[in-house]
Amino acid sequence: MFTRDMARIMCLTAVQAEHVAPQVYSTRSSSSTVPRITTHYTVYTRNKDPRWEGVEMERFADEADVVIVGGGPAGLSAAIRLKQLANQHEKELRVCVVEKASQLGAHTLSGACLEPSALSELIPDWKERGAPLNTPVTEDKFSILTEKYRIPVPILPGLPMNNHGNYLVRLGHFVRWLGEQAEELGVELYPGYAAAEVLFHEDGSVKGIATNDVGIAKDGSPKDVFERGMELHAKVTLFGEGCHGHLAKQLYKQFNLRENCEPQTYAIASSFSRRAEHSVGWPLNRNTYGGSFLYHLNEGEPLVAVGFVVGLDYTNPYLSPFREFQRWKHHPSVMSTLEGGNRIAYGARALNEGGSQSIPKVTFPGGMLIGCSPGFMNVPKIKGTHTAMKSGMLAAESAFSKITDENLQSETAGLYIPEYEEAFKKSWIWKELYSVRNIRPSFHSYFGLYGGMVYTGIFYWILRGKEPWTLKHNGLDSAQLKPAKDCTPIEYPKPDGKISFDLLSSVALSGTNHEHDQPPHLTLKDDSVPVAHNLAIYDGPEQRFCPAGVYEYVPLETSDGMRLQINAQNCVHCKTCDIKDPSQNINWVVPEGSGGPAYNGM
Repeated sequence: MFTRDMARIMCLTAVQAEHVAPQVYSTRSSSSTVPRITTHYTVYTRNKDPRWEGVEMERFADEADVVIVGGGPAGLSAAIRLKQLANQHEKELRVCVVEKASQLGAHTLSGACLEPSALSELIPDWKERGAPLNTPVTEDKFSILTEKYRIPVPILPGLPMNNHGNYLVRLGHFVRWLGEQAEELGVELYPGYAAAEVLFHEDGSVKGIATNDVGIAKDGSPKDVFERGMELHAKVTLFGEGCHGHLAKQLYKQFNLRENCEPQTYAIASSFSRRAEHSVGWPLNRNTYGGSFLYHLNEGEPLVAVGFVVGLDYTNPYLSPFREFQRWKHHPSVMSTLEGGNRIAYGARALNEGGSQSIPKVTFPGGMLIGCSPGFMNVPKIKGTHTAMKSGMLAAESAFSKITDENLQSETAGLYIPEYEEAFKKSWIWKELYSVRNIRPSFHSYFGLYGGMVYTGIFYWILRGKEPWTLKHNGLDSAQLKPAKDCTPIEYPKPDGKISFDLLSSVALSGTNHEHDQPPHLTLKDDSVPVAHNLAIYDGPEQRFCPAGVYEYVPLETSDGMRLQINAQNCVHCKTCDIKDPSQNINWVVPEGSGGPAYNGM
């Protein structure tokens, strides 16, 4: 049997190719004793750096009707729907999709159980077109785990965990197939190009995006092969970056999009059967949200995808989502499936868990947010692909009428399309997410896991999500950690190399690769904060919450003390660090295009 290890800690696991110690630079200006870590131009402006004097900085600009950031389910669904409408109405429409992965699907991770509703709306003949949906779910299992036993829990019809009618898929393969459908319709796909910057018109509306510069050395200086990124201008730009998009973060502030919603919450997890198995409980305590999935795929050979989800609102800084995942695999009911198997892949990804309370305003002058970027995941279902696809379709339909309106052809600013927000609120996405809005925050009660299950069983089952109240979240995940002195260190068993594995060998299976000689894209607002704050108060939690071994505290070479070392080449783009860092000092930005993991149908 082959096993597929992935960890999508709703902001989870990691994969590392090669453990290479990064270069350490001279001290940062703020302190003569702090080693300089961050050299990225988003922190240190190049116009004040003499090494950049005389370097050509002009960017080539191109025009499109619609630019889409992110070649995932949402972005590709939007592109397909736009071209479908253009062909139907005999209109010329240029649609461009930029994707930071080297090929479509390479950064896609979701041991996915796909609900086909949106797909059937978008491409009704998907079966005839060969969509890679090969494994319909015919059996569901849900359990509470104790350390040695499994307590089965019945899945009643109508509960969100019921998966009959859904398909177990390798989502990366499905994304590639969507790309083929888009290309057939004339969509321009640009994999390997990372959108690094949002461009604005003089009136403040979004003008488009700029792709990342390439050919910059790790110390921030230009190489001989330096090339400026290019600009893509559009009437409308759709942002479908996935969970915790780095451009979306800027847009939230620029347009105050989160003014009337709660903070987003996250988790980190992984997966791949005709039987879909889910569990909660051990090895997590009742006050730490999380659970597992185990899917058996019909892929011509025995293939199992296993994943573990940990809510990033956990409080103990000694907790390691990766090591909880490894420990869970030794549960008797799980180990019996994995024994004799061969580990073939691993990955990690952040997931949105905030629900409808945490969805920001999704429209602004010149652009729209689609997919997992604003947070359309149905948390109790652990599903977001169908809602992401539908959001892209709604955005496309709303944009098409405005783009082709002859009265707006002379507009020189980005188009504002509030119709998308209205369509979203009237769609089945909102109805679905609103009905489950209280399930995740119900776990914040004194009874934790059990309180959440009771709430789901009583209120959701009886009222079907129509209860007249809305529960609130605890706040930002980054603010939930307790000081290390108030917590008990967790002793994790050593991996046995058969069922459980060490972090670095797992990361190696992700295919992660970055050009080593480039500025670390895990940037710090202040290089002194990790040691002075995170290490001093929380015992350096980034070396445990990162699922890829990116962060390490190592001794200073010249004196007593410690410094933070960032192994940026190991990053699997899960965004966990940007979310969970208790000092909110880490800012994840895009590396050079095509860098990152190379998942094969994860």
